[in-house]
Amino acid sequence: MARRISSTFTEVELEFMNIIWEQSEVTPLDIQITLEKSGRELSDGAIRRTLSILMDKGHLTRRRFGLSFYYKAIERKDQSHKNMVMDLLKRGFGGSASQMVSALLNTDGIKKDDLDEIKRLIKTREGEGLK
Repeated sequence: MARRISSTFTEVELEFMNIIWEQSEVTPLDIQITLEKSGRELSDGAIRRTLSILMDKGHLTRRRFGLSFYYKAIERKDQSHKNMVMDLLKRGFGGSASQMVSALLNTDGIKKDDLDEIKRLIKTREGEGLK
């Protein structure tokens, strides 16, 4: 049986998407250069294969200009983040936002500044609900 194509990102795919969101439109060479600057080396074939997978998943478009292909994200970064959170909420926490937030708040890595920002966001969201 063929493996189902997941709409979620693997670690490498998300690394590519972050580069694409940052640069807006890229060639495989742009990705290779950016990865090398951060000390990461991938072969041209691995880069092209990952871009192909991202296209198959519906995350990228591609256009040809001269001899090169240029890749661009279909969704904005903020929308993809929302989709990732909703996927985690649904698959990881059975749709329970309170369980998901509880798991986040019970981790050791959360900083006071993050807690303060979360409180501010909750107050803002509660105020929106009263309109």
